[in-house]
Amino acid sequence: MGDTVRVCYQGGEGEIVEKKSRFIATVRPVKTEEEAMAFVEEMRKKYWDARHNCYAYICGEGRPQMKCSDDGEPSQTAGRPMLDVLLGEGLRDVCVVVTRYFGGTLLGTGGLVRAYSQAVKEGLSASQILEKQTGKILTVTSDYTAVGKLQYMAGQMDLRILDTEYTDQVVMKLLAGECQAEAAVKQIAELTGGCAQVQEEGPVYYGVDGKEVVFL
Repeated sequence: MGDTVRVCYQGGEGEIVEKKSRFIATVRPVKTEEEAMAFVEEMRKKYWDARHNCYAYICGEGRPQMKCSDDGEPSQTAGRPMLDVLLGEGLRDVCVVVTRYFGGTLLGTGGLVRAYSQAVKEGLSASQILEKQTGKILTVTSDYTAVGKLQYMAGQMDLRILDTEYTDQVVMKLLAGECQAEAAVKQIAELTGGCAQVQEEGPVYYGVDGKEVVFL
């Protein structure tokens, strides 16, 4: 995944059955370790009658905080494989709890690793995962003669028009990627002969869900 950071925007739930053992993966977005552990406790109370509630989480800016637990399963057969799936997907701000209801048949270490890993993948498939991007909001104030030029420029530079307000002037809010903002401001000045006012706000963090911009 390189330097790409992906975040859990909306959690979900997935389940697999392996030799009559049920593995229920519940995924939740979290920003802090406190939120992650509160979620783990919530799942332990919900599935109080289960044999195991194993978990893994990654959260925080910069150097992320991460932790995992086998919760009574043989060492390295549950929590670590779960964490490895999250790391492999380049994920941040996410916690997953896999609840196991024992089916009476031992799976062995390899079987457990595969089951817990697959359960996490099922949970992530049911969740909303977004690529986290950094940008700036450019608020452009101009007269009506510049509207068409600004809209064309936004299309050419792949800037997103967040809002347009029409009063005695036009106020257009544009979302520019971090590396686009400086060039966009110069382009706006050229298109309007320096008459447009531009206010920059940021950095802002966002993801794109289809055509919808989601601020993170």
